[in-house]
Amino acid sequence: MMTTAKLLLHCPDKPGILAEVTDFITVNKGNIIYLDQYVDHVENIFFMRIEWELKDFLVPQEKIEDYFRTLYGQKYEMDFRLYFSDVKPRMAIFVSKMSHCLFDMLARYTAGEWNVEIPLIISNHPDLQHVAERFGIPFYLFPITKETKEEQERKEMELLAKHNITFIVLARYMQVISEQMINAYPNKIINIHHSFLPAFVGAKPYHAAFQRGVKIIGATSHYVTTELDAGPIIEQDVVRITHKDSIEDLVNKGKDLEKIVLSRAVQKHIERKILAYKNKTVIFS
Repeated sequence: MMTTAKLLLHCPDKPGILAEVTDFITVNKGNIIYLDQYVDHVENIFFMRIEWELKDFLVPQEKIEDYFRTLYGQKYEMDFRLYFSDVKPRMAIFVSKMSHCLFDMLARYTAGEWNVEIPLIISNHPDLQHVAERFGIPFYLFPITKETKEEQERKEMELLAKHNITFIVLARYMQVISEQMINAYPNKIINIHHSFLPAFVGAKPYHAAFQRGVKIIGATSHYVTTELDAGPIIEQDVVRITHKDSIEDLVNKGKDLEKIVLSRAVQKHIERKILAYKNKTVIFS
């Protein structure tokens, strides 16, 4: 496939930004294949995602970022990221004991749906090692207690750095991530949880929801921040519940939602379609 460059940026909104960015690409013989932009008039912030083919592009691939920063980044006070389609993101999966999200992601990965590499799976329990072995992915066990948490997470971060991990997915990983790891991967740790939070907290949220006779259950995928389950939301979905649904039905429907919502979020991240600003996200189509 043709190698492309993907540029995502946000900056204070001013006249001429769109024209200058597109002119930079076309003057250098780049063929634009995707362009989307959005202006937040409340914050007065301009958001943009643009993708172009590099086949005949005059600027060498390794110099595009420096050229763009010098010509436009500084001028418009841009916060931008540049990605290339021939460089695959490297994803680490964290799991505990529940397998539904892990199986769904590995099935998509094995089927070639995602342009990503998964060098490893990390867990605080041995329960899902057989899943990793089935898919041929190295599995690393880091049992965690209150006393060992800091040391174990330090070892995990060393392992992530060794494998050049670019983002992390928490596939029902039942541990709170430390501030140190969050700061090392800002807006690069994706989590999934049931949308009952904070209404139904605790170990059995679906049981609590059943007792309340809820009519809708949901799931939310978001980037992890230091505020628990309050990071920028990437994807959400819901499903209807009736009086005929048992607790088991709620749990099964919830698991289906969780794996679908998580995989949608991961796919958008892999495709570089998410721009996080403050505690919200702009999701490009």
